[in-house]
Amino acid sequence: MELVAGSYEQVLFGFRVNREPATSGDRETWTPVADFTHHAHTASLSAVAANSRFVVTGSKDETIHIYDLKKKIEHGALLHHSGTVTCLKFYGTRHLISGAEDGLICVWDAKKWECLKSIKAHKGHVTFLSIHPSGKLALSVGTDKTLRTWNLVEGRSAFIKNIKQNAHIVEWSPSGEKYIVVVLNKVDVYQLDTASVSGTITNGKRISSVTFLSDSVLAVAGDEEIVRFFDCDSLECLCEFKAHENRVKDILSFEIPGHHVLVTASNDGFIKMWTLKQDKKDPPSLLCEVDTGARLTCLGVWLDRATDGKGSLPPATEPCPVNKKQPKKIKKESGDKNQEEETSGSNSKKSGLTGDSKKPTKRNSPLSAKKRKMTDVLEKKRKKKI
Repeated sequence: MELVAGSYEQVLFGFRVNREPATSGDRETWTPVADFTHHAHTASLSAVAANSRFVVTGSKDETIHIYDLKKKIEHGALLHHSGTVTCLKFYGTRHLISGAEDGLICVWDAKKWECLKSIKAHKGHVTFLSIHPSGKLALSVGTDKTLRTWNLVEGRSAFIKNIKQNAHIVEWSPSGEKYIVVVLNKVDVYQLDTASVSGTITNGKRISSVTFLSDSVLAVAGDEEIVRFFDCDSLECLCEFKAHENRVKDILSFEIPGHHVLVTASNDGFIKMWTLKQDKKDPPSLLCEVDTGARLTCLGVWLDRATDGKGSLPPATEPCPVNKKQPKKIKKESGDKNQEEETSGSNSKKSGLTGDSKKPTKRNSPLSAKKRKMTDVLEKKRKKKI
């Protein structure tokens, strides 16, 4: 198990979590141990995602960096976006979906690291996206005041809902029967069968991150040191606890045998792991904590599992062509560094969101050329292990 966190200081932190068996009368001991720090990006990190092998990071420098945590090496970089990468989501072991301030949503083959589809998803920035547990639907929100539903089977927009303000978070529940949309300090709870709001949760401050603890319980963190658990049906606050000394920037939860764990990261530099109680009205207990000394922005957990338990997105046709440079060796493994090319939203004909039917047009802008040159220089400097 590895905790990974990005920071304003452009550094990615990795901490291996050692678990010591419980002794008589004591509980199991969890200890985070510094594993690596890596300064790959040239601007602050904005998103982190992990599957059973890779960790990917997005940044304000418009790039996505790939790390193979099984081999502890940097695997390369993806250069398709021309704006801050705002969200990264893996689906199983085969696909990664990215969103950025350029309004694009891109689907990547997480084996070959090729861009399979690029869609102009929003007129403004893409601020967040979430994949349905079935892999057949996705939701995205952007700065064009819309909530968009994507049919991943046919690779097209299925529904557009206008909302009064710009939402910055959208998330499916574990069962996929409901989803939430966050605007400032309010959480609208939607039912999938009616696509309408069943209730609204109000937090004290602007919300920075949410995670479902169960299908009906939502953990909410915001621009404060408090984390709250809400019931999505009754809309009541079940409990709240002080998690950090400064605002909480990101939270996530996961389950392993014997433990349901909440992880929090804050501007105070700390990453903390909490064990959740059976009754969510009881505050969680602190398992362990580690001080990075940095202003943290995003958080991920890499679990060394054989499989994710999920398959892949619906079958695709041929991937969109890409200009693929020759891989450069990075110690033990080569990192495929792909310079992707931009496509328009009109490409979303029924070819599946993981396939493209048109050749993309090349991006020859000075900014793109400069970015490629900058990345080439950086790549030469990073031929070393994390």
